[in-house]
Amino acid sequence: MFDRALTLYRPFLTGQYTVSAGLYRLGAQPVPWAEGEPVETHTFALDREYPRFMASKAAAHRRALHEYMGEAALTPELREAALSFVARTLAEGSGGVMTWDGRTFTNRALGWAAVLDPRWGGVEGLRRFDAPLAPLVADVTPVNALDFLGLNVPEDLAVVARHPEGGDWVAALHVLSPQHWDPREKLGRDFVAVHGPVAGSGPMNATAPRLMDAVITRGPFVRFAWGVAMSDRLDHHPAAPQGPDRAQGTRFDPDGAFLRVERQTLTGFPRAHGALFTIRPYVYSLRDVVADPVHACALAAALRTMTPEQVVYKGLSPLLPDLLAWLERFA
Repeated sequence: MFDRALTLYRPFLTGQYTVSAGLYRLGAQPVPWAEGEPVETHTFALDREYPRFMASKAAAHRRALHEYMGEAALTPELREAALSFVARTLAEGSGGVMTWDGRTFTNRALGWAAVLDPRWGGVEGLRRFDAPLAPLVADVTPVNALDFLGLNVPEDLAVVARHPEGGDWVAALHVLSPQHWDPREKLGRDFVAVHGPVAGSGPMNATAPRLMDAVITRGPFVRFAWGVAMSDRLDHHPAAPQGPDRAQGTRFDPDGAFLRVERQTLTGFPRAHGALFTIRPYVYSLRDVVADPVHACALAAALRTMTPEQVVYKGLSPLLPDLLAWLERFA
């Protein structure tokens, strides 16, 4: 199945924490903090973490699907462009585990297949069969084509639309691994409103029109966001069961600390006036990430550049002093 090793990304190696577009062109520009600095070409990362993502997504789906997905004025043209791209690209990168013939999508790892209508969002004829990971989705029933495709891929999916005369909005979301945000609060909102709560996003938001134009007409791109967390859980929806990293006054424990990196790809569909965003969390043991003292120093330096507002936003207020002290000793 998918036995590819997990790619290790260290965005903090710049020694600074920044909130910016930070776009790298897929297939052209190497990612400087990826192991080996590869020129990445893939949208979807199918690796040995695949079963964990599918189990987490199925659990979120069973708990409260309506809290994780929705649509807002998504046009048939943009839906068709985005979903057809997901189905085709996912199948092409799966090594034969998944197939898409323009009508039926089959996943031989999860043991299911369905007829999809990418333009109108329909899902029909769901068929199940024996497969290595079939038990993970045995009691999960997709409600539409976006839901079905989102349950086949580790990445979360977001579709952003732009009106030909100006103005953008989040037209669809299927986000089952959110990092402390509620997808329902983002639907229908524009780029600035979506990113307004992000501490330090002001300069990036000021470039929103140019940024959206680049995403839709000049991509595809890849970008990264990162933070330190005290849990390796994938689903941090505000309404999900509480986790240890949400508790006020949590003390830093190096054995329970993780670096969470989000790899995001952005693919534009100019004729359909929109773009697809994918969001894939990578969660690494912090001890492994900073095993090299140089890396520990770089992370400490980057954390020190955070503004007080960013420290609060990232949930590091009760942790940062002990975290920095540990990094200094570790280095």
